[in-house]
Amino acid sequence: MKIKKNDTVLVIKGKDRSKTGKVTLVNPEKKTLVVEGVNLYKKHAKPSKKYPQGGIIDVNMPLKSENVMVVCPGCKKAVRINYKNEGKDKRRICSKCKEMIDAS
Repeated sequence: MKIKKNDTVLVIKGKDRSKTGKVTLVNPEKKTLVVEGVNLYKKHAKPSKKYPQGGIIDVNMPLKSENVMVVCPGCKKAVRINYKNEGKDKRRICSKCKEMIDAS
């Protein structure tokens, strides 16, 4: 997958279109990812140590990876990703401004 954990992404399809957030979890086998503050659903929780009151909580649900685009830290736009080989390293490059994209 071209999207890594801690990347900033823009949602381009679905009910949360045009929202941005940070990727918290990536599942390459199912080609899904969880974005912080996006695709929130309500879940009923019984009282437990984590939720002593119980009640209704918000849960981040996974998105398909094809419904998001990486936001370049240099040009601040949603871009496609290219790759560049530097010796033994394979770097992710912004297709618009040619700046390196770090997952940090």
